[in-house]
Amino acid sequence: MKRTIYTLLLLCTASIASAQDINKIITKDYVDHLIKTLSSDDMQGRRTFTPGIDKAASFIENEFKQIGLKPLDGATGYRQTFYKYQLKPLSINVTVDGKTVDSQNIAIVGNNAKELSFDQTTGDGWVKLDPGKDFMSQYRALNKDGGKKLILVDVKFVDMFKRLKAQGGRPVDEKDLTTSKNAFVFVLDKDTVAKDFKVELKNEVVKMPLFNVAGIIPGKSKAKELVIFSGHYDHMGIVAPKEGDSIMNGADDDASGTSAMIALAKYYKKLNNNERTLIFVGFTAEEIGGYGARYFSQQLNPDDVVAMFNIEMIGKDSKFGKNTAFITGYERSDFGKILQKNLEGTEFTFHPDPYTEQNLFYRSDNATLAALGVPAHTISTDQIDIDKHYHQVTDEYKTLDVENILSTIKAIAKSAVSIVKGIDTPTRISKLTGRQ
Repeated sequence: MKRTIYTLLLLCTASIASAQDINKIITKDYVDHLIKTLSSDDMQGRRTFTPGIDKAASFIENEFKQIGLKPLDGATGYRQTFYKYQLKPLSINVTVDGKTVDSQNIAIVGNNAKELSFDQTTGDGWVKLDPGKDFMSQYRALNKDGGKKLILVDVKFVDMFKRLKAQGGRPVDEKDLTTSKNAFVFVLDKDTVAKDFKVELKNEVVKMPLFNVAGIIPGKSKAKELVIFSGHYDHMGIVAPKEGDSIMNGADDDASGTSAMIALAKYYKKLNNNERTLIFVGFTAEEIGGYGARYFSQQLNPDDVVAMFNIEMIGKDSKFGKNTAFITGYERSDFGKILQKNLEGTEFTFHPDPYTEQNLFYRSDNATLAALGVPAHTISTDQIDIDKHYHQVTDEYKTLDVENILSTIKAIAKSAVSIVKGIDTPTRISKLTGRQ
């Protein structure tokens, strides 16, 4: 009985000390500094394969160094570098009814081949997008069908066309550099193909580096058990100007989540009471296919990972009100229940994902490890169904509620304590066959 009372007193004292420490460690000024820097115009929207993302990675590296994180086992620095291949056009020739289309009015999507050639007989024909219908719904329908198609785009969709053109080709693995089964050639401001068309494209294959930024706080008695805190630091770069602004700053998506990850690293390093090993990682290339998280996950034994806290878009109140956030895949493990138990007596609450129809659980960087059975969940506050700044140039610092970000970071810090200390272990998620 005496031992029990003594233990409870120690826990109570530790809890009070922790509450005092957290307000000194995770301050508004510190979080402001992180978000403002990552979402500044100076970072050029942090698009993969640009100087902007390299600058963002260097900033995160410097924060990790100041905090005192160690590199991943076997690494000499914080960057976890891997490579993909990208196709860069050498020549583009598209003719419609014998007339050559200006290259500025051509956008190529989905091609993985060094050379691409098709016409009305060797491809899958042509289609004109209906200007009276939504662009994305028509685009998604075409994606389901696949094939090699010439797609005529009305000038009404010029902004979407420019966005497709600016994005360029997605990176691919060397093994995927084969003859394309699917390729969409978008042509702007053409109404019809009266007789024939022809597409001829030649590409240069360029080997491109990508890099996650990762550091660890080694565990004590349970060092082989891993707890991951993550956010993706890439965004969508520079696009066609909209009301004079062309930089996709990505303040909420996901400078907010990346800043939370860094602030949590600072907090747990100061506490220095983690029995399990903690990994903090900023993922690259989430916006173009989740390549960073996929590569990172392949370097780990998923059975060693106890839990993953992926943090994405916490810059505004959730639909549940202030001091709330939701957890994707809430029902798939008891991860959320553990977090809520640790917040008992506070004003903050976690809720199940209210947007299940959008399949958010498998749309963020938690997906690869979740598919392998890890209780890997994403924490967010974004009202994605009505968020007018999502994937827009208006996603800037001035649109954020920093107090909401602060309360969410502190809630994650407090709620994760029993997992970090090795007291609680979330139940595993059912593996998703074939998902890698």
